[in-house]
Amino acid sequence: MKVDELKRLKELEYENARLKKIVANQSLEIDAIKDLLTKKF
Repeated sequence: MKVDELKRLKELEYENARLKKIVANQSLEIDAIKDLLTKKF
């Protein structure tokens, strides 16, 4: 691999990790909202 390809790969890996964290956080929020909506008040 060339240096510029390795740099791009690292950027994509970083972006992928960032997006995975966002999705994980959204999943937790959705689960929390669903839990709240199913509880009786």
